[in-house]
Amino acid sequence: MTDQTSLEGMNILAVEDEMLVAMMLEDILDNAGCNAIVVGHLDQALVLAQERDLDAAILDENLHGMRSYPVANALIARAIPFIFATGYGETSLRDLYPGRAVIAKPYRDREIIAALTALIFPNFSVR
Repeated sequence: MTDQTSLEGMNILAVEDEMLVAMMLEDILDNAGCNAIVVGHLDQALVLAQERDLDAAILDENLHGMRSYPVANALIARAIPFIFATGYGETSLRDLYPGRAVIAKPYRDREIIAALTALIFPNFSVR
């Protein structure tokens, strides 16, 4: 029997501009068996969000002083679920993108995996 909530083989876009955080996030995703696509610039992320086959994404809200909202909007247009990761408050994100998951930085491995699992498998419940 296969795990119906496994992230194995999932294509996950990770948009993060801080190199050490990006490397850590890539390790977290790789260890979960994901195909991590990690970028740190808005223009790269936007192209991938518009064109790449993705199962989900994790978006740093602030990329080199620019907001990742165009990437979020591209993902919404393609019905690709995503999580915002931010070191800032969640209020503006919750107002702009109601119902979207927000993870506060710094985050732990298990928080990322749990949030992605809930995002990709919203109907799964533990019994």
